[in-house]
Amino acid sequence: MATAYDSLTEPIKAAPRTGGGTAGRDRVTPGRIAKYALLLLFVVIVLIPVYVLLVTSFKGTGDADPSRAWSLPQVWTLENWSGAWAALQAPLWRTIALVVPSSLISAILGSMNGFVLARWRFPGADIIFTLILFGMFIPYQAVMIPLVQLMLNSGIPSGVPTLIVLHVIYGLPITTLIFRNYYQSVPNELVEAARVDGAGMLRTYWSVVLPISVPSFVVVLIWQFTSAWNDFLFAVFFSSSRNGPVTIALNNLANGAMLTDYGISMSGALLASLPTLLVYVLLGKYFIGGLMSGSVKG
Repeated sequence: MATAYDSLTEPIKAAPRTGGGTAGRDRVTPGRIAKYALLLLFVVIVLIPVYVLLVTSFKGTGDADPSRAWSLPQVWTLENWSGAWAALQAPLWRTIALVVPSSLISAILGSMNGFVLARWRFPGADIIFTLILFGMFIPYQAVMIPLVQLMLNSGIPSGVPTLIVLHVIYGLPITTLIFRNYYQSVPNELVEAARVDGAGMLRTYWSVVLPISVPSFVVVLIWQFTSAWNDFLFAVFFSSSRNGPVTIALNNLANGAMLTDYGISMSGALLASLPTLLVYVLLGKYFIGGLMSGSVKG
């Protein structure tokens, strides 16, 4: 007869495994292999132009030829990079002087607009918001001629000052939209508590709403920074190679009458794209988080 001690000394049998759990989810399946293979294919397709830019930037004058675009340099050289830096150094600083104030001013004005349109329900607020958004859908080319006449009559110096004004104006619709959506997700109790304490609209905005607007400011600043940095249309009409941003200088880089220096052109393209690339690499996760912060209310 088995005793209680015998039942205690018997080895404990492992519980049968079920189909759920992490092990079931981590199985390698044909569908998962196909998904990752497709993603890898897309990555390769996207990186092919980057590869051509990179290897060509290190090639000499005779080696940088379209027929040898896929091959590695026969002799690696940094002459293209030094030449591109010498040609683009001044335009790069002018571009920084353009994108920093235009991004900051449009972000601050968009924040004020968004707060007023989200929290101050005055008559005609929706109509004004719709008219502001309408500016996002007007093609720049359609208003370029009257815009040139307007800026010439305004007396604003051409080059960086004019471009700052234009990027602030054309950045207001998207910045207002982003901030309005974010401020609508702010709990009403927070704003009402500030009013109970005697804070007016400006005091509520400055002391309560503005300190919690960092996610939206990150989104807007990244958006405006890249838009102003990569702009070429406004730069062509309202500046020149003497006072324009880096996109104008890059367009004129190494373009002779009959010959194009592909090596220095590729180096200049990489050099001009480094700031925006660094912004997205360093702040990309904050950009996505800021976009999502105002998407769900409550």
